[in-house]
Amino acid sequence: MNDDISRVLENWDYRLGRVDARRVKDEDGVEKLQLRIDLGLLQMNAQFRPDGKRPFGHPTLLDHFLIRLEKHREKNGGEDNDFTISPDECAKLQQEAIQYHHRSICNFELEDYEAVERDTEHILELLDFVQDFASQDEIGQSFQQFRPQTIMMQVRAVGTELIAENKYEAAIDEITDAINDLNLFYTEMGREEMVDNSMEVQSLREWLKDVETEAAEKKPMTQGEKLQHKLNKAIEQEDYEAAAKLRDRLSKLADKKKD
Repeated sequence: MNDDISRVLENWDYRLGRVDARRVKDEDGVEKLQLRIDLGLLQMNAQFRPDGKRPFGHPTLLDHFLIRLEKHREKNGGEDNDFTISPDECAKLQQEAIQYHHRSICNFELEDYEAVERDTEHILELLDFVQDFASQDEIGQSFQQFRPQTIMMQVRAVGTELIAENKYEAAIDEITDAINDLNLFYTEMGREEMVDNSMEVQSLREWLKDVETEAAEKKPMTQGEKLQHKLNKAIEQEDYEAAAKLRDRLSKLADKKKD
């Protein structure tokens, strides 16, 4: 067996700034995901833990620790005050989170949004667990650097699915909630300067604006609503001459309704 992957890479160019992912099947017909990177590729399982391992016989390492926590509670009257995970155990959980992050990137590119939701939910649960039980507080805090991007990726997946189903109001609610969650996160972390200024929040605000515009354009509107929508656009584009004409038309329309 030839272990050299040069031929595979030659037939799949790396493109700077692009996420290139694909689905393949191994010799046993099991689906894998591949992510092209500059020096090669990452391959991961499509289901369960991306590296295919079963830590301590469980589907994920987080599952192992959650079971350990439950046993600890059973022995201590439901209390978990003295339950901790060591720095080495935290490092292994971080490795698992990174694997799930890579797979969520692949699945988003491949438009498998349910898989993105599943994997990002796993990451968020893992971050909560480490924050609650890391033996060193600074380790739990350091894990939180992954939270903003994970929240953003999750709501992107959820919102995209809702928009595809023409559920614009639900999508707008999800995006708005995510923005609020991110701002609350930065406030609780003592990073007030990031409130409304982080890359994730700004990206979601831009998307929210686009979704609201698309929703308004697809919604059946009265003549007055159409004029108001055009007026808002004219003001946004600083086309004040057009805005003045639209105001006149709105005023005349309002006068006709009074008559």
